[in-house]
Amino acid sequence: MSNLTPREIVSELDKFIIGQSDAKRMVAIAMRNRWRRQQLPPELRDEIAPKNIIMMGPTGVGKTEIARRLAKLAGCPFFKVEATKFTEVGYVGRDVESMVRDLMEIGINLVRKEEMEKVKVKAEKHAEDALLDILLPSSKPKQNGMGFFNSSEQQEQEVKPVADQSSTREKFRKMWREGKLDEREVEIQVTVQGGGVEIMSMPGMEDMGMQVNDMVSKMFPGKKKTRKVKTREAYEILIQQESDKLIDMDNVAELARERVEQGGILFLDEIDKIAGNQEGGGSANVSREGVQRDLLPVVEGCVVNTKYGMVKTDHILFISAGAFSYAKPSDLIPELQGRFPLRVELTSLDKDDFYRILTEPQNALTVQYKALLETENLSIDFSREALEEVAFNAQKFNEETENIGARRLYTIMEKILSDLSFEAPDRSGDSIIIDKEYVQEQLQDVTEDRDLSRYIL
Repeated sequence: MSNLTPREIVSELDKFIIGQSDAKRMVAIAMRNRWRRQQLPPELRDEIAPKNIIMMGPTGVGKTEIARRLAKLAGCPFFKVEATKFTEVGYVGRDVESMVRDLMEIGINLVRKEEMEKVKVKAEKHAEDALLDILLPSSKPKQNGMGFFNSSEQQEQEVKPVADQSSTREKFRKMWREGKLDEREVEIQVTVQGGGVEIMSMPGMEDMGMQVNDMVSKMFPGKKKTRKVKTREAYEILIQQESDKLIDMDNVAELARERVEQGGILFLDEIDKIAGNQEGGGSANVSREGVQRDLLPVVEGCVVNTKYGMVKTDHILFISAGAFSYAKPSDLIPELQGRFPLRVELTSLDKDDFYRILTEPQNALTVQYKALLETENLSIDFSREALEEVAFNAQKFNEETENIGARRLYTIMEKILSDLSFEAPDRSGDSIIIDKEYVQEQLQDVTEDRDLSRYIL
């Protein structure tokens, strides 16, 4: 990601998201600015704040997807949270600092997965040896009751069995690698969290409950439990155990904290719902403003205490989004507005956009449905006219009912293909072309009855 120019970032986003070029350009610049900041001398680097973004646009036009794909492209810890989940300090509800703790957990999992990949080869080798020890316990010179090894004469008598054991072990190794031992059952010890204490948390105070549970679990050591499993499953468990031995979790926590602080992305959705507006009541506006004032220190830059240590939020990138149908960015408190200097408006989707969404992205709905039905050996394809009819109906239903953007395509495609999905096991080997007439036939009942379309689509 560090080598990608803004133009290349936009090009990568174009593979999955249709349109919204202004928003893509803005997030690409924000990510490139992170790289530019790292090239500066330390005394200037700390002075440059991230350029936080507000995305404005109706639901289903790609706001969340842009941020999620950007984070995946960059390999950054990414966490999405609805601003409406938060309540002002002193009331029952989520604390705004909890989103930083959640982001840190994601960072830990991300770095841990990368570290496990680095030690994968060594862990697999150790796991294979441990599995062979279970399948074929090794013969070693035994101690007598006094704690001394047996006499040299007795040990010499054991040399031959040990050599035979080594030969047998290599035979077992070969059989295992060829998959001949996959169905054999073995007994393996696994660690289960001890204590058996579960602290129930009050609604809205789940974070505190999780912290107490974590503290209690550390007080009680894990217990060993013997399980009887197939060798293939035992091998996976042993790989996990060996990887845990090879990974330094203190180093993982340090790397994750640095990555969260320097590259983390927090996506604040529905931020318009906590913006004050003239139509709302006075008490409601006061409550919304309280949440904004709690958010302000986190966005400006503060230190949040997590179970992995203190995390600074000074350089975390905040991307906020909202429809802003009843409120506008200027309804946010001035201090919070100032922390989101970049504003971009996403456009509503029309029929042509829907058609492109069905055909162009790498993970297009048509590609997904084709792959799903091919698992039943049923081949389907869509004519251009059929997809144009789907796009036309998506726009029509969005206009007549509620505009939910590209999400409308999911409900329409599911309605069109429901019969084929049900009959697929009985039509194995068939090849079907879905044309315009088939689409119209499947949507006939909901297009003719507007009340019905409100419930089904």
